[in-house]
Amino acid sequence: MQRMVRFALTGRPPLGLRERKKIKLRRSVRAEALRLFAAQGYDETTVEQIADAADISTTTFYRYFPTKEDTVLDDEYDSLVEQCLGSETSASLFAMVMAAVTAVAAAVEAERETALARLRLFATVPALKARQGAEGSGTRDLYARLLSEHSGRPVDDFALRITAAALTAAMLEATNRWSDGSGRESLVTLMNEAVTVLEPLIVAL
Repeated sequence: MQRMVRFALTGRPPLGLRERKKIKLRRSVRAEALRLFAAQGYDETTVEQIADAADISTTTFYRYFPTKEDTVLDDEYDSLVEQCLGSETSASLFAMVMAAVTAVAAAVEAERETALARLRLFATVPALKARQGAEGSGTRDLYARLLSEHSGRPVDDFALRITAAALTAAMLEATNRWSDGSGRESLVTLMNEAVTVLEPLIVAL
């Protein structure tokens, strides 16, 4: 069912078996890492312990995750945004952005406990909080590139860069509110409200 939803959202065929196996392994390793972090603390958990819990070698671990931090930072959300906004469509730019953000929110809610665990770590582990800020810059640049492709404006256009930065900040704010409420509110609703606030900026591109 999820593969069918992905195809409907992106207009692209589902991933092949090899890629699905890679994603499954990454998620399995991440789940074991999060379990260990919760049980014994982030700093106290080693890569070797994570690899052992996931029944893989440390060599395989580093093939998928460059550092221990990446077990928390890694996700497929930016890729999902790119798939949604990267497809050809006759929809308006605002409708495309809304669809992409909705897809991300739904994906986060589909793995609610994992997402909340990651967000708690971002809030309490300084090294992860710093990396999250750097990752946010990458997300902003992704939005800028995709908005540029669909609006025809250059990627360094000032209004476009402001819009991309605002989108990134709005999604983070919605996610933080969702996390602060332990996931009781609908993240899809929060994300949609956040993007609706930015509608004038997006429509103006």
